[in-house]
Amino acid sequence: QVQLVESGGGLVQPGGSLRLSCAASGTIFSLNSVGWYRQAPGKERELVAHITSDSDTNYADSVKGRFTISRDNAKNTVYLQMNSLKPEDTAVYYCNGNVRTYSFMTRHIADIDYWGQGTQVTVSS
Repeated sequence: QVQLVESGGGLVQPGGSLRLSCAASGTIFSLNSVGWYRQAPGKERELVAHITSDSDTNYADSVKGRFTISRDNAKNTVYLQMNSLKPEDTAVYYCNGNVRTYSFMTRHIADIDYWGQGTQVTVSS
């Protein structure tokens, strides 16, 4: 069983910073690519940043230059450093990770996508 747990959300003033963490635990052979998504009330979930197993990154245009995604493979953890936060960044932030793990369903090693439970980020004065 694999779990992804996000942390680091909270209330911050415009212009402030937060660092989100996405920690993977369980039967993990490798944590492959990971994406940070966000969903604001009444809006669809959108991809904010993505990092591959080789640490190649890409970002949504709305966060380029302000957000940085990084990873610590020894800790099976991916981070999202968010600077110069704006009220429009307010959302629930989720991580989605592709994990090489043991599938009890197929009884084989497989690459499976998992979602975390989300962490609220509120940017307001």
